[in-house]
Amino acid sequence: MESILPCGAGRVVRGRARKARVTVPPQPRSPGLVHIRPVEPYLPARTQARLASMGRRQQRPRPPHSEASGDPWIPPAAADILLVSADPYLQDEAVRIVAASGGRLRTVERVEEALSGWDTADVLIVGSDVRETPPRRRAPAVLLGRSAEAEELWRLAAVLGAERVAALPEAAAWLAEHLSLASAPEPGGTMVGVVGGRGGSGATTAAIWLAHAAANHGVATLLVDGDPWGGGVELAVSDQSLPGLRWPDFAATRGSIDPGQFRDSLPTAGGFAFLSWPGTREPFESTDPASASAVLDAARRAFELTVIDIARNQEGLQAFAWDCDRILLLTTTHLKSAVATARVLNEVPPTDTGLLVRAAGSDPTDPHLVADALGIPLAGVVPDLRGVGAGTEQGRLLELGRRRPVRRFAEAALGLNGGDR
Repeated sequence: MESILPCGAGRVVRGRARKARVTVPPQPRSPGLVHIRPVEPYLPARTQARLASMGRRQQRPRPPHSEASGDPWIPPAAADILLVSADPYLQDEAVRIVAASGGRLRTVERVEEALSGWDTADVLIVGSDVRETPPRRRAPAVLLGRSAEAEELWRLAAVLGAERVAALPEAAAWLAEHLSLASAPEPGGTMVGVVGGRGGSGATTAAIWLAHAAANHGVATLLVDGDPWGGGVELAVSDQSLPGLRWPDFAATRGSIDPGQFRDSLPTAGGFAFLSWPGTREPFESTDPASASAVLDAARRAFELTVIDIARNQEGLQAFAWDCDRILLLTTTHLKSAVATARVLNEVPPTDTGLLVRAAGSDPTDPHLVADALGIPLAGVVPDLRGVGAGTEQGRLLELGRRRPVRRFAEAALGLNGGDR
């Protein structure tokens, strides 16, 4: 069975961007040019060993000097780190930090001098003296500046589309650790975001079913609740209060989270772990960008697949969509829903994007026509089952997820194979 998701076209960074939209719009999407074709699946290598239908994931091209030697006793080459800054203080600090991380630093003072290595460096860092980036290039991995200008750094990060902000000297230790992970051959699992094109389209249900199907195939899976105002996904996956940490427990988190401890601290249902907002009426403490970033970094290192139910608003997209390797937009076959989805499509990051369509049994509209009109590939058709609303209210969505139409949908959307047909 062929997977119909696109694979990595034009993507050069593995889903690490967050907190700031790039200033350059995504590549134009051409309505009517939808190519349904077999592609390479995208789950991690250790998952592929168990799933016979999966090939090698597409990786960002690495420069020749960063290729690991074929001799097992020779250590892998140091990470290639490119700094763009004319600030002497930032240059000196970067030399010290990169040396501590075991990486190899190249420094240029102007953006024009960095173009040859902009998309091939393992890590791209720009200083706070950089005010614009070249069009249609990758976003910087880190914006580097001084603590005294911390507030201005976040505004600049939004303009440049920077993935992380490091204010020195306080962030020096974090940055050294962050850079040390850049040379790892397998930096972590895959993150897939599910976004409803219209309110009530069923994105939470689809995200739960995807996580459930992946777990049933032996994939170490995490479901992340990306909507603080959604009532908590825990209410949909179980009718009991399960032990484990929720989002507010990470509100005061600073720095890195041990992936093993993170994995073991979460509640589980249906074979997968989940991180939910509380399903209670009591007020709770929200997380800030630094805490959310630490959680997502731990999730990527702890799980082979993370499915994120992303809120359909700017806050949700900024917090989670930029960390995703793939975005799945969910819509229905109704015209109003398709129009709303087109608007959301303009706000998602320029990453691999597929369409999920929930078609009512009485609606004759072909889901492929909806995908054609939106200009993105059809990733799957979500079955419109009776009892979904009641199942959500009663914490029984996983029971519906065992039905054959649901398994077919999820296996097709994720490129899985081997389930009942």
